[in-house]
Amino acid sequence: MSKLFNSNQRKVKFSKPSYKAKEFGGGKKGILVCEECDAAYYKKFWHHSLLDLKSAKEDMPVNFTLCPACKMIKNKQFEGKITILNVPEKSSEELINLIKGFCERAYSRDALDRLIEIKKSKDSLVVTVTENELANKLGRKIKDAFNKVKVRTSFDAAPSNIALVTVEFLSP
Repeated sequence: MSKLFNSNQRKVKFSKPSYKAKEFGGGKKGILVCEECDAAYYKKFWHHSLLDLKSAKEDMPVNFTLCPACKMIKNKQFEGKITILNVPEKSSEELINLIKGFCERAYSRDALDRLIEIKKSKDSLVVTVTENELANKLGRKIKDAFNKVKVRTSFDAAPSNIALVTVEFLSP
């Protein structure tokens, strides 16, 4: 058994995941505070407010900027788009409340998960959110909450990471 863990065997090196560094860049020094939503960036993470930062030192520099979610909203960008087709009239208000509640709970966990907009037309809804995983989870949540719903998810090509989720209510 000891030969199994012999140090002469080939050592495996794992590379560090660099997707976060590529997406957001390296960590910033000091504290950044969003001018619009008061979110605070400290130690490579966005917090809901400066009051959440218990371990921050008093002599740290504080700079004001826009958080990534506020920048996306300002530039009319999104990472998740949910198109909901054939929405029954009797379920329309319930569905909108479900979407708003789900996005509020996601925002309470992560300051960058935001509902951007809900556009309502005759029998469909188009929902845009700031995170692609939020769109994915919201599509699955709608499927769990309503009967006879079909969900399809697709992702845009490599440079962008936009999730396009289509939720279709099937006729009874």
